Amino acid sequence: MEQLGEAGPGRGSEAQQPPGGPFFTRGEVAKRNSCKEAWLVIRERVYDVTRFVEEHPGGEEVLLEQAGADATESFEDVGHSTDAQEMLKQYFIGEVHPVRLGGREQSEHSQGGSSSFWTTWLIPLFGALVIGLMYRCYMMDGKSS
Repeated sequence: MEQLGEAGPGRGSEAQQPPGGPFFTRGEVAKRNSCKEAWLVIRERVYDVTRFVEEHPGGEEVLLEQAGADATESFEDVGHSTDAQEMLKQYFIGEVHPVRLGGREQSEHSQGGSSSFWTTWLIPLFGALVIGLMYRCYMMDGKSS
């Protein structure tokens, strides 16, 4: 299985890279989730906030909790000032890679489409059927005694 790798000067293969970049997969970002190396994704852009962790006005825990993941919602919910949003630019290191290895574009819908179908409908339906059969067997046992 071929990996996308970290794009950028001297990193990764340029053959699969779309224009722009450097690009990182979500898996690469997920590995950077400690105080020694803390990356965040905000609006599909990747930021290395490692050297800002100790300086963060909200405390380092806030950043470390989101490190290695998509922090867009948390970042926007806090209502950061324009100064904070400008400061974020100095930590920019790249973007989330827009294409999966199969060549299809990533989207939240396509990532979890089939698994959400199973968890949303089929598993509860199966559980209801099992409970129904158990109830029926229980009722049949009660009538025969």
